Amino acid sequence: MTETKDPKLFRPNVGLALFHRDGLVLLGKRVATEGPYQWQMPQGGVDRGEKPRDAAYRELEEEVGVLPTHVDLLEETEDWLYYEFPTDLRKKLKQRGRYLGQRQKWFAFRFKGRDADVRLDAHSPEFSDWRWAALESAPNLVIPFKRATYEEIARRFRRYSVGESK
Repeated sequence: MTETKDPKLFRPNVGLALFHRDGLVLLGKRVATEGPYQWQMPQGGVDRGEKPRDAAYRELEEEVGVLPTHVDLLEETEDWLYYEFPTDLRKKLKQRGRYLGQRQKWFAFRFKGRDADVRLDAHSPEFSDWRWAALESAPNLVIPFKRATYEEIARRFRRYSVGESK
């Protein structure tokens, strides 16, 4: 998250907390990543003219193959949460170079499907693996510049979660 909140400086994005019936949340292992912080919840950009809620359903399908019929919407954050990209990453993201980071609307969904309904090959893969995990474990598994956002989401969505990883 960040002190600067000029929305024009942050790419609009949605974050998705997909909760299993038992309260565990879906985490995906980022494709082509190394090091200890490879896991995150699905997320993705909001296209020009697209509503955040529509982007959330689209990203669920694109990133993890989950169809709208397999989820119930539990909650949408009222506010946007902000995080900044580290300087070295900003330089690599030339197409997004005008952005300091991302602003995210977060959505909590209850997954009604089967594990077989989670498909990482539905579109261009962003994850190489996935698992169900305790929500409170997510901040320690995500890349550090997103950690404050994940801590806030763990606090806000706690009521949908349970306490141990699978």
